[in-house]
Amino acid sequence: MSIKSVLIIRCGALGDLVYATSVIEALRQEYGEGINIDFVSTPGSASLFKDDSRVRKVFHLKHKKIPIFFSKDKKNIINYSKENEYDLLINFESGKQFKSLLLAINAKKKIGEHFNTKSIPSHITHVVEITKLIFKEIVSKEVFDSSFPKLFGTDKEKAKKRYDLDDKYIIISPSNSHQKKNRLNYRAWENRSWIELIELLSRDIQVVIVGNKNEDEFFNKLKPYPKNVVDLVAKTPLSDLIGVIDGAVGLIATDTGTAHIASALNTEVFALIGPTPANVTGPYQSPFNRVHIISLGLECSPCYKTEVMKKCKDNICMSGISSSKVYETIVSANIL
Repeated sequence: MSIKSVLIIRCGALGDLVYATSVIEALRQEYGEGINIDFVSTPGSASLFKDDSRVRKVFHLKHKKIPIFFSKDKKNIINYSKENEYDLLINFESGKQFKSLLLAINAKKKIGEHFNTKSIPSHITHVVEITKLIFKEIVSKEVFDSSFPKLFGTDKEKAKKRYDLDDKYIIISPSNSHQKKNRLNYRAWENRSWIELIELLSRDIQVVIVGNKNEDEFFNKLKPYPKNVVDLVAKTPLSDLIGVIDGAVGLIATDTGTAHIASALNTEVFALIGPTPANVTGPYQSPFNRVHIISLGLECSPCYKTEVMKKCKDNICMSGISSSKVYETIVSANIL
């Protein structure tokens, strides 16, 4: 089958889009570097491809549930495909709200729209590996086995110079996407523990703090920072953040997008995991990176989106992780 143009649909959170990047190198290896790869993604996550020359075009889809008739974004995607028929459409979305869009897009071959999760072998658990199964039929086994998430952003040396970073530094990403929701953030680590860890690490190495805009209320609780700490919260566009993470010796975070970015860049990851299943949605362990899952391993974990989690009031699986345990794990990795 000759494939020269592909449209890929992945409209989840940032981590979901990072997972899906494993298909990019697979397509390029199988069908040549000249293949045209376009993506349909949410506006925020789409900036992941700003400096990625492998992706030709990104269509923004802000509102996924709005019918085609009322959606300019969906009409734009459909009209483009009518004028420029795709050889292949790969759908990584399972929601019914994408059905009409999938039917309307003009492509010679479409895969993923009828993907059956019940057919997934029991030994395959991680979202990256499940995602890869969707395009397994169109690439060779060799290409399939060697395809992993991979990102491109600002060159790491340029990023270091731009933000006046040391040659050697470690990143702390203390927030996550559930930070501003009006309920207990089950993925969060205690503020006092972050403060203790920042203090401990800043004695050994330059510490860089990263986070999103409009999170002042959270980050102000961690201040004042000690010396040898660089505050880059809300100061880096996503392409620069990729470069900053690429240049770091390691990144510490909870289950959040920056941890997935780090694993795709082969930057060492220290992920504090409690209620979520690390073997399913945690930062992905490939043959080229090192991922340290720091967890208490309680009998009630993982409990994400279960009655156990709803009834939990003290979030012990996260609050019980000590700053000394995290610090010792980092020290034992010999990266400082």
